[in-house]
Amino acid sequence: MTKYKDTIIGKSAKNEVLSGLVVAVALVPEAIAFSFIAQVSPIVGLYAAFILGIVTAIFGGKPGMISGATGAVAIVLVGLSITAKDILISQGVVGDELSYGIIAYITYTAIIAGLIQISIGLLKLGKFIRLVPQPALHGFVNGLAVVIAVSQIKFLDEASMMMYIIIALTMAIMYLLPKWTKAVPPGLVAIVGFTAIVYIFKLDVSLVGDMTDLSKFAGVLPTFELPSVLFSYDAFVVVLPYAIIVALVGIIESLLTLSVLDEISNTRGSGNQECIAQGAGNITCGLFGAMPGCAMIGQSIINYTSGGIGRLSSIVAAVGLILLVVTLTDLLNIIPIAILVGIMWMVAIGTFEWSSFSRITKMPQSDAFVLVTVTIVTIFFDLAIAVISGVIISALVFAWNHAKVTTHTHREDTDDGGEVKIYEFDGPLFFGSVTAFLNEFDVQHDPKSVVLDFKNARVMDISGVEAIDAITKKYIQEGKTVKIRHLSEECKAIMHNAKQFCTFEEDDPKYKVAYDF
Repeated sequence: MTKYKDTIIGKSAKNEVLSGLVVAVALVPEAIAFSFIAQVSPIVGLYAAFILGIVTAIFGGKPGMISGATGAVAIVLVGLSITAKDILISQGVVGDELSYGIIAYITYTAIIAGLIQISIGLLKLGKFIRLVPQPALHGFVNGLAVVIAVSQIKFLDEASMMMYIIIALTMAIMYLLPKWTKAVPPGLVAIVGFTAIVYIFKLDVSLVGDMTDLSKFAGVLPTFELPSVLFSYDAFVVVLPYAIIVALVGIIESLLTLSVLDEISNTRGSGNQECIAQGAGNITCGLFGAMPGCAMIGQSIINYTSGGIGRLSSIVAAVGLILLVVTLTDLLNIIPIAILVGIMWMVAIGTFEWSSFSRITKMPQSDAFVLVTVTIVTIFFDLAIAVISGVIISALVFAWNHAKVTTHTHREDTDDGGEVKIYEFDGPLFFGSVTAFLNEFDVQHDPKSVVLDFKNARVMDISGVEAIDAITKKYIQEGKTVKIRHLSEECKAIMHNAKQFCTFEEDDPKYKVAYDF
């Protein structure tokens, strides 16, 4: 995988623009829906899609990624909205002031979350996304695909047969048109074509305008405004826990989206740069009355598969969205929901890692368990919980599988007619293998001289060092001498008993134990 080429325009400027326009239209209903989830006005989510989208489009870690208001972040904000509402009501705030007060808490959260994300990027912690194992990544993608598909079902509560027909035809266009020509994004063809048909023939189907009348937002651009609770310590205490979760959820989803696009494009983006861009975007959102957000895997895949692989496509998507909101709200209102459902279902199908079905019977049971667990947790709980669970399970499985230190012993005669017992170790010595390591010794029955040889072993952490120190102490208490071979200088520096009473070999290795001295 090569490092990405930071391009403004991908293979075709036309495809970049057209792809960005498709994404701009598709962002509208999602931004509105996520605003409803967070219990704020739709304009708050629409502004987030524009502001965060434009900032990350220009400064993000990978060209073509799409960012905006997302379900993962919106779900976190539900608890904050409820808490803020209770606080404000207890202070006698009602009516429009209550709504503005809740938004102030949310924008304050966006600012703090953005600062945390920038710190993560500056400290170059974005690379730790590589600790997410492949089964966990596939589980996340599969779970997210299911969530995307299921989230569209709410639009079908009172669907007519015509709506199902439009959904099916939209999916057919999304699947078949790219096989015939890639000159124009299939999503744009579906949106323009079926919107015209529905409008001309007055077909009875649900429209975007049925969700919320966007015409009242015509001509309204985001304006700079500091959150009213910005300098309130009490508000800071309330907001901080939510801001931390928003920051972490946003970073995880953004970096996983980046990883998915890396696989699609076979190029590697910059995780740390993406963290900084996401943070800057969320701070800007907080200063212009918008909710926080993060990268959107569904829209990013739409962009990539439609030919938008440069920064121009995501810039067009963000700018196109705000132009639609402030100038063409009447046109947005008449777009059939069925078209957007069909597009998102095809995105879900394309997102799902179908090959994982064939791999699951061939991969180790522990990896299969991680894949299935992360998928289920993503569907029923939360992205951050799912990924963290996958990493923890994988780490525990790794520790269990490697918690073995093989010991070989033999005895040799000494020049003074005595005997020395030599312990030779093979494998990693760390917290997971310490117990097995300590059980290998027979302190009481060993001869007066003992050698511990770590030539084929490696001390991985402080637990391993302390285990050596502990076994050395036992030999010293029995009045026996211990010589330690092939132990690094860093390990010796930490040890207490062995450092004082043992003889070390001169040909010890130079590796560093995984511990901060």
